[in-house]
Amino acid sequence: MCVTRADAGVRITPTGATAASDISVSALDAVAAQEDVTIRPLFGADQERLRAQAETAAVGAGADDATMEILDRMALFFHVDAPADQLDELAERLRASDAVEGAYVKPAAALAVPEVVPKKKESKESEESKESEEAELSPLNLMQPSGADAPPVTPDFTVRQGYLDAAPGGVDARYAWTQPGGRGAGVRVIDCEWGWRFTHEDLRLNQGGIVSGTGSTDTNHGTAVLGEIGGDVNAFGITGIAPDAVTSASAFSIPTATAIRNAADRLGPGDIILLEIHRAGPHATGVGQVGYIAVEWWPDDYLAIRYAVNKGITVVEAAGNGAEDLDHADYDTPRAGFPSWWRNPFRRTALDAGAVIVGAGAPPPGTHGRQHGPDRSRLDFSNYGACVDAQGWGREVTTTGYGDLQAGTNPDFWYTDQFSGTSSASPIVVGALASTQGVLRAGGRIPLSPSRARQLLRATGSPQQDAPGRPATQRIGRRPDLRQLIPAALQTNSWVGVQFRGTLAGNRTGRWFTFNWPAHWHVVWTVVPTSPRTGAPQIGWKVRVERANDTYATYWIDVTNLVADSVDFEARFAVLGW
Repeated sequence: MCVTRADAGVRITPTGATAASDISVSALDAVAAQEDVTIRPLFGADQERLRAQAETAAVGAGADDATMEILDRMALFFHVDAPADQLDELAERLRASDAVEGAYVKPAAALAVPEVVPKKKESKESEESKESEEAELSPLNLMQPSGADAPPVTPDFTVRQGYLDAAPGGVDARYAWTQPGGRGAGVRVIDCEWGWRFTHEDLRLNQGGIVSGTGSTDTNHGTAVLGEIGGDVNAFGITGIAPDAVTSASAFSIPTATAIRNAADRLGPGDIILLEIHRAGPHATGVGQVGYIAVEWWPDDYLAIRYAVNKGITVVEAAGNGAEDLDHADYDTPRAGFPSWWRNPFRRTALDAGAVIVGAGAPPPGTHGRQHGPDRSRLDFSNYGACVDAQGWGREVTTTGYGDLQAGTNPDFWYTDQFSGTSSASPIVVGALASTQGVLRAGGRIPLSPSRARQLLRATGSPQQDAPGRPATQRIGRRPDLRQLIPAALQTNSWVGVQFRGTLAGNRTGRWFTFNWPAHWHVVWTVVPTSPRTGAPQIGWKVRVERANDTYATYWIDVTNLVADSVDFEARFAVLGW
């Protein structure tokens, strides 16, 4: 990945590079001119188009400085295609260019792979008790088609979908289905990964197909994910948590950040993007997926996620299967070539991607006759940390695909009982959010913003439990409970008050601002004189709103004294609902 300097005005063609400024582009031009190297804008057909979008946003309703900053940074990112054995050397050469702010090599994005890897010690607190332990992380998603051909009519497997059941064992999807819109009606979901089987017998309804990129021929993983979220309502097979939601796919045959941005451009407020990927982080050992982490840590993926969140789209991101503590101080150190503005997004301070990060918890003991530890305890492979917002089942998920539950020669009839990982956990959270957004839409309410969705997932649900060597302080969050989540999202209250008082000299205008108002509140402002004077209006006011970030709004209130005498006033607010 190449990041050009904001003041350079770089243009890259198939044969070279130029700059609008006096900055030298000789090093960048030499790389771009190589026959086996292709450099193209990461987030659009060309820089001009993305910058035009930024200019449009600047004058459009609701645009804010944060959105503009994201768009401006996106315009500086270029994807470099070259032979793998040249990438490190090319990154060094690019970093030597005066026109380049950064250049880095990203590890490949990956799903859970069928490898057995050594188990890591989880934390300082647990090291002494585990020093002699030689256990291994259990392999994920090794399932193979087994058994006879599928029968003429697939059995009803919903009884095996314990994650649909009431809390604390499940998310209580069955309760959501009794509520108008509770099956996710009107909500669009795009799953970002590699391959899907949209011809599966249980994925015939409400499917939008692949909207970006080219799907892989390896379809089991994506098929399993879609089944959890949107499996059809019928008398056979499985049923998704939010079967009325429209589920589509954006394929990682193109760069991950591009696929995420493309998905975001097809969605709007209240919709959901699911990221079913993780990447080798600084602690990766090269053995299996130890040290793999959530993708927002890389600058370009961070920007793509933040772009989606700024559009009001909730991004649900797998925490990763690397058994990593995402609070570790090593994640504060940028990789060589990261741009200067980068800060560790797992801290959620200087940078916050705004995504809902999901860890993998154990299902209730005895599910499918197997034991994985106490219900809702962290599974050994799951990443954890303060930034992890919620958990889903990381084992024993019954859904479409793979064929270990029902097989045969035709994959359209395959089902599994053992879908696993943060990959199986994240769609459960997506389904719960889609159900909740559907209820809000059915009631004519505004959808949850990404930050509000994150807040409610942390405030409601069934709490994480301890496991030997994996205490609940290794945070993966709560399991959603729709019987709690939906009422919390629908909850409303109203009250009035005086926010501030002031005085204005005759015929003068003053400006006040008040900040950190939750953006999901409906607030009406009134400015009222407190010094009586009859005969004509004394003051006028104008209210403007800044969406400071996804969570909070700032109100700017201009007050004008319409008379020659000094006037005292108070600014009153009415919260109509929250």
